[in-house]
Amino acid sequence: MNNAPIGVFDSGLGGLTAVRELKRVLPNEDIVYFGDTGRVPYGTRSNSTIKKYAFQDAKFLLKHNVKMVIAACGTVSSVATNLKTDLPVPYTGVVSPTCFAAAQSTKNKIVGVIGTSATINSHSYRDMIQTFDSEIKVVEQDCPLFVPLVENGFIDKDDPITRLVIERYLGKIIEAKADTIILGCTHYPIIADAIREVVGKDVTLIDSGKETAIYAAKILREKNLLNDSDKNGECEFYVSDTPEGFENVAGVFLGENVSHKVEQINIELY
Repeated sequence: MNNAPIGVFDSGLGGLTAVRELKRVLPNEDIVYFGDTGRVPYGTRSNSTIKKYAFQDAKFLLKHNVKMVIAACGTVSSVATNLKTDLPVPYTGVVSPTCFAAAQSTKNKIVGVIGTSATINSHSYRDMIQTFDSEIKVVEQDCPLFVPLVENGFIDKDDPITRLVIERYLGKIIEAKADTIILGCTHYPIIADAIREVVGKDVTLIDSGKETAIYAAKILREKNLLNDSDKNGECEFYVSDTPEGFENVAGVFLGENVSHKVEQINIELY
């Protein structure tokens, strides 16, 4: 057993969907979360920049003596694959557990993947899905406006702006008749209801944050690193920009008030 916290990082707010699921799956675990709000988005950066940022983010979490690092970011998981071997603690991104769930879910062997431009250009989800089942056809689509929509509060399924953007991006996947769609960025579950309105109720949406939380619990259990406390875990939140905007939107992601619980740090020191 190990009562050290779990470390989670993301380019901004999206990783909070993974935190929400971790709190549900592992309610006794403490969590340290870092959102790189000062440098968001990662999805439009070069691969070398993404790798640099990811290493700094992980290094910050390691300073908090975390027992595991989770990159709750589709872009980092797709590009900074070196983290798995470079870190001294167990690590996971979101790609592998999410792809496993999608491969298990699809009935017609057509899977859509939506994510940031960097994620889609890496083809990480496509390649991983086909290691689980080479017969699956993968239809990829980058959705660069989804993160700004979420972080600016355009999340209502009845919002015409949100719907128009979703329709514009997902047309190719709908036309291909995918029966499963991977939400390949942890921001996207926040607009899952709006996406479902467009793609229909018979399409399965795979939440990368949820699948990653389930996988992290499995790893911690296998390595005998679960927290043996009987009290509810606590969360610490850190950001690289001013906390105010993060605090306001974090309530939507987590369903709880995090005011006065967020600290700004200088990530360039790591």
